[in-house]
Amino acid sequence: MKRLMIAATAGWMAACAFAEMTLVPAPQACSVQAGSFELATNEISAAVVAFTRDAAVPKEGYRLTVAADGIRVAHSDEAGAFYALKTLEQLAEPKGKGLVVPCVSISDAPAFAWRGVHFDDCRHFFGKQTLKRVLDLMAAHKMNVLHWHLTEDQGWRLDVPGYPDLVKYGAVRPASPAHGAMMRRLPNGERDMALDGLQYGPFYYTEADVKEIVAYAAARHIMVVPEIELPGHVYAALAAYPQFACRPENLAHRHPRLIWGIEKDVLCLGNDAALKFMDDVLDYVCRLFPAPYVHIGGDECPSERWKDCPKCRARMAAEGLTSEKDLQPWVTRRYVKYLEARGKRVIGWDEYLNGDVPKSAVGMSWRTAGGNGAGHKLVSGAEGAMKGHDMIMTPHDQTYFYYGQGLPDDPFQYGGSGRPYGGGKLTLEKTYAFDPLKGVPSEAQAHILGGQCCNWSEYTWNEYDLAWKMWPRGCAMAETLWLGAKKPGYADFYARMTRYRQRLLAAGVTCAPMPPAPQTP
Repeated sequence: MKRLMIAATAGWMAACAFAEMTLVPAPQACSVQAGSFELATNEISAAVVAFTRDAAVPKEGYRLTVAADGIRVAHSDEAGAFYALKTLEQLAEPKGKGLVVPCVSISDAPAFAWRGVHFDDCRHFFGKQTLKRVLDLMAAHKMNVLHWHLTEDQGWRLDVPGYPDLVKYGAVRPASPAHGAMMRRLPNGERDMALDGLQYGPFYYTEADVKEIVAYAAARHIMVVPEIELPGHVYAALAAYPQFACRPENLAHRHPRLIWGIEKDVLCLGNDAALKFMDDVLDYVCRLFPAPYVHIGGDECPSERWKDCPKCRARMAAEGLTSEKDLQPWVTRRYVKYLEARGKRVIGWDEYLNGDVPKSAVGMSWRTAGGNGAGHKLVSGAEGAMKGHDMIMTPHDQTYFYYGQGLPDDPFQYGGSGRPYGGGKLTLEKTYAFDPLKGVPSEAQAHILGGQCCNWSEYTWNEYDLAWKMWPRGCAMAETLWLGAKKPGYADFYARMTRYRQRLLAAGVTCAPMPPAPQTP
């Protein structure tokens, strides 16, 4: 069988990329022998594999041996056995009414524990069936964390007992930005967009829906981490309960933010009832989601409403805070302790680590430079790790899939016709070049849990648009997080991905075209 050689790293990675067989992500080490194993069935299942427990195999890893007399897998946990089956599914080819699998020896394990996909259901709502398809594709590529963005300024997507107005008012918009609409700045400095005049929603998930998704993910060894934004990006919640805002009169219309961007009206941190509301929401989330993490957002929170709010000024005086900007670290500390008492660790976007925040708080590093629209200082992944925080790397310029792909037949555009995008340009090659450890001193690298891609949905209207933006870039992200520094290089990935994309298309996956081939030296 014709083979291509993968350059070894520290002598560990062996030859495993070959013209007829395509594995995405590539395994850590692989060798191919002559011959094949034939199955009478037309699907790969545990019934055709001899499994052996071996504590020496790394967590989520496996050793796979396909020989003429059978298939054997050694693993130390159920996730490793599951990923071995996913590799077999990619190796198998149809033959008659059955399958044929080439004889191989594979030793495989992930480089990073956190291999995530962020899913924004707030700006546009996708629903259970789309989410399940995303989970299936995540599992096929050995991704293991779904970061589920459930609350925002533009929509609240979780039905919470005792707070019926959250979905009555927060889950429906009277209008949304028109397809292809561009953000414009008004003379008063505010931003605006052309609206479509169409009611959007109500769209939300019930308790039964969430339990169904969590169970579906768990069966695929995917952990579901919910994100409940606070203290900013809560405009949809304030539309439901205006009394929790510093200026309730600003929410008299009782609808979420209609355009994209950041709202100045945020949770009133001097209002005990507002904090009790958030306590109740998070208590419910803790009961509903078994994951050991809860994401509380913490990003892009303007503090100007707090500055002039009597309740917030009283809170500052009672807590000995000198500035309204000190209220965000204060509320972060409060919820780190609150959720720890319920067996959860808090995650938040990088700026929530500003100030005196407990080291148990996990950071999600999304900015590489510049501000965030609310004046908060950047806390880089390296800086957070050096301070002793575990960090998840998701730099926007390499992981945000609503950025343009730079394809000749899908021109990058901000607004306009066709498939509009937001932000900058993120090519397949740039996605593949992502390195979660880049710029992190060696002594702090143990604090880097991994990384994820982010599917923000401002400019993603439906499941087809979502898939177009996610694949094949999601495959590049999967290989980067599975192999780390041992990935074989973009040219090797490109050759495999060109072939593998045909399998995605045959499986009914909407997938963007491949970019032009990389130039050989």
